[in-house]
Amino acid sequence: MSKLTPLQKRGWNASQLVLGCMGLGGGWSGNPVTPELVKQAHEAVEAAQSIGITMFDHADIYARGNAELVFGQVLKERPELRDQIVIQSKCGIRFEEGPGRPGRFDFSKEHITSSVEGILSRLNIESLDILLLHRPDPLMEPDEVAEAFRQLKQSGKVKAFGVSNMSAAQIRFLQASIEEPLIANQLEMSLLKLDWLDNGIHQNQKQGTQVSFPDGTMEFCQMENIQLQAWSPLAKGLFSGKDLEGQSDAVKQTAALVQAMAEEKETTREAIVLAWLMRHPARIQPVIGTSQAARIRACQDAAKLELTREEWYSLYVSSRGSRMP
Repeated sequence: MSKLTPLQKRGWNASQLVLGCMGLGGGWSGNPVTPELVKQAHEAVEAAQSIGITMFDHADIYARGNAELVFGQVLKERPELRDQIVIQSKCGIRFEEGPGRPGRFDFSKEHITSSVEGILSRLNIESLDILLLHRPDPLMEPDEVAEAFRQLKQSGKVKAFGVSNMSAAQIRFLQASIEEPLIANQLEMSLLKLDWLDNGIHQNQKQGTQVSFPDGTMEFCQMENIQLQAWSPLAKGLFSGKDLEGQSDAVKQTAALVQAMAEEKETTREAIVLAWLMRHPARIQPVIGTSQAARIRACQDAAKLELTREEWYSLYVSSRGSRMP
């Protein structure tokens, strides 16, 4: 089995671990960027680089734009960094803007192109490596998206495109109109969020009616060399130290199993949780959402570990809270 991720097969110098930058910029209050927030961003980037991370994930809405602003300041103060990393951002989600303008999704050409202008300005860069469409827009016109992508590609403002939270059918529908290959799909996947696995396990099973993950998406992305990225891969720390009061027996038992495996392998709980995701043949890219330097460094061993089938299934069955069908 190839050890290369789909992005690496396409020639991208993208590490299998990705630092998600949603936690940068001071949260969702929209307050001005401070030197302390820029310092935090520097520390997060340095911690990520220290464990081999070369890819960084943004979205135009993160911290209402401030996540990209502080990262852009890092790039301004460390200009050599730009050529060492892959920068990905997302657009398509719009916040509520007053009466008659609800929170919504927007894949119109105007919004996509204007969003990219804002992303480039905040990040202090001339070209974005990868642009993902954030959650699916029911009013999406594929030809209009194609025109936006064509314009962005020809102008050199975006090098490659992908999606987030989309099914195989939605990707096929969009790809039929787009000349450029869609190269990534970011989905919620973790030891806590198991629909992506249960969908396949419960074929021809009554339990399958309770699974919401779109059928065939994992297989389609693997066949088309589309990089599967996992958001919230650490499940907000549930298996790596978070207080488990009020959590299910399955979560508590799985957290104990993760702890035992970490002790046996002399590594961290974060590394075990991520290695479990990365053991999948799709060569999933976990997008680590923490901005804390110590927790970023705790993920260092994830790419080095390779769980056995028995270890992988032990974690899966434990988190399911039930035996395999």
